[in-house]
Amino acid sequence: MVIFRTICLFLCLTLSLTHRSKVMSVCSSSSSSQKTWIVNGILAGTAIAAAIGARAYLGRSKKFRSRVVGIIPARYASSRFEGKPLVQILGKPMIQRTWERSKLATTLDHIVVATDDERIAECCRGFGADVIMTSESCRNGTERCNEALEKLEKKYDVVVNIQGDEPLIEPEIIDGVVKALQVTPDAVFSTAVTSLKPEDGLDPNRVKCVVDNRGYAIYFSRGLIPYNKSGKVNPDFPYMLHLGIQSFDSKFLKVYSELQPTPLQQEEDLEQLKVLENGYKMKVIKVDHEAHGVDTPDDVEKIESLMRERNMS
Repeated sequence: MVIFRTICLFLCLTLSLTHRSKVMSVCSSSSSSQKTWIVNGILAGTAIAAAIGARAYLGRSKKFRSRVVGIIPARYASSRFEGKPLVQILGKPMIQRTWERSKLATTLDHIVVATDDERIAECCRGFGADVIMTSESCRNGTERCNEALEKLEKKYDVVVNIQGDEPLIEPEIIDGVVKALQVTPDAVFSTAVTSLKPEDGLDPNRVKCVVDNRGYAIYFSRGLIPYNKSGKVNPDFPYMLHLGIQSFDSKFLKVYSELQPTPLQQEEDLEQLKVLENGYKMKVIKVDHEAHGVDTPDDVEKIESLMRERNMS
C-alpha cells in the first residue's frame, strides 16, 4: 500500500510538471519548445515505467510462496518407540490428533500423510486423511516430504513438515512458520522455538537452538547451548527449545534431498543441521508454547494428563 501511494504521488507530480511545461512552452521559442517536450516525454515515460514496475512488484509479492501444503511424515519402525504414530491418546491414534490440529491452520491449502507403512496408511484413510505412500529408503522426515511432494499432482511453493508426534501442535505455530518464510526471501527454511524449561536442559530428546540478532538460526544441538564454564544449566538464561515443525521452500526441498549428509548432522542426528552446514539461511520464530512431543512411551501418559487438565477430548 505504501509503495502504491508513493507511485500515485509521483504520477501526480509528473502530470503537474507536464502541464506547467506545456503552458510555458506556448510563450517560448521553437527551440525551447522542443526541449520542453523532450523533458515532458522523459518524465511521462519514467512515470509510466515506475507504475508498471510497481504493479508487477506488487503482483509478484502477493503470489510469493503462496501455495502451501502440509505433510505429516510417519514411519512405523522407530528405534525409540516402534509404532508411535498409531499409539492411542485418549482413544484416538496420535497421527489422527496431529492431523486434526493441523487442519485448523489457515495457511495450508492441503494436508497429506506420507508413510511407508500400510498399517499407518490404513489408519489414516480411516479417519479421512489423504495418504501418499513413500519408500522405506527415506533417511528422515524431510526426504519423505520431498518424495511425497513429487507424487502430488498439484504444485506447491511451500512445504510444511509437521511432526506426527506433536498431537497438541498449535495451528497458529504452523501459520507462523509459513508466514515467516513468505516474508523472508533469503531464507529457504523456517522453524519455531519456545522457552526451554531448566529441567530439560540436559535432556538429549529436547533439541536446543541459538539464533542471531536478525532471527536466523546459528546452531541446533541435543546438548545444552550455549554451554557455560560451570557445566550447569543457568536458570536465568533464556535457553530456546526447538519445536519439530519445519517449513521449506519447495524448490530447496528438492536440493536438500540431493545434498550429502554432513558431519554435524550425523553427529547430532538433526536433519536441519545439513541446511546450515551448506550455507543456507533458516528463519526462526519465537512462540509461547508448552512443547509436548511424544518421544518415548512415558510421554503418552504426560500428554493424556495434560489433555484431561485442559478438558480436551
